[in-house]
Amino acid sequence: MKRNLLTRSLLVTAASTLAITLSACGSDDDASSESTSAATSSSEASEEAMPMASDEPFGPACAQVPTEGEGSVQGMADDPVATAASNNPLLSTLVQAVTAAGLGDTLNTTDDITVLAPANPAFEAVPEDALSALLADTDMLTAVLTHHVIPGRLGPDELAGTHETLNGDEVTIEGSGEEFSIAMDGTVVGMEASVICGNVQTANATVYVLDQVLKPAGM
Repeated sequence: MKRNLLTRSLLVTAASTLAITLSACGSDDDASSESTSAATSSSEASEEAMPMASDEPFGPACAQVPTEGEGSVQGMADDPVATAASNNPLLSTLVQAVTAAGLGDTLNTTDDITVLAPANPAFEAVPEDALSALLADTDMLTAVLTHHVIPGRLGPDELAGTHETLNGDEVTIEGSGEEFSIAMDGTVVGMEASVICGNVQTANATVYVLDQVLKPAGM
């Protein structure tokens, strides 16, 4: 009889211990699940907050690029960069400057470059006498134009940062996603430059069209 009572007592104690243990495990699992869910939600929110880089041309001035022909986005992709620019009416003044400096062949034959290409309004913002003087000074013009060229093709996710240029100096680009700028002290007229049509592909270059002309070191 005593043995039966002792056995029942042990069984009751074991059952109680098991129930407490299972309850504790369940609480831990719930806490772990809530923690994981919160972490996932936080991660998803962070990803949504980060601007995404585009795989296609972007920017308001892209609407001014021809929709067909050699000057269109598709047409430019088949030609080296100087030739491609010569077919795009948005870049006609840049082409004039490249021709004056004798850099067309250099740009066309250099593999994998990134060109920060001032659009026509960027040159129009430079006072006429200063622009005429620049176009007449081959050495200075060459320094200005090669300051706009970065070795290597930079995608939108690589564009921000400080990069060495073909002029042997550096250019610093700020921003992310589809919004990039260069500080006002880095431009000829002292106004902040912005990418107005970016990630345009040519046969040997990735082009980012700017609304200002950049100023090389020492100018």
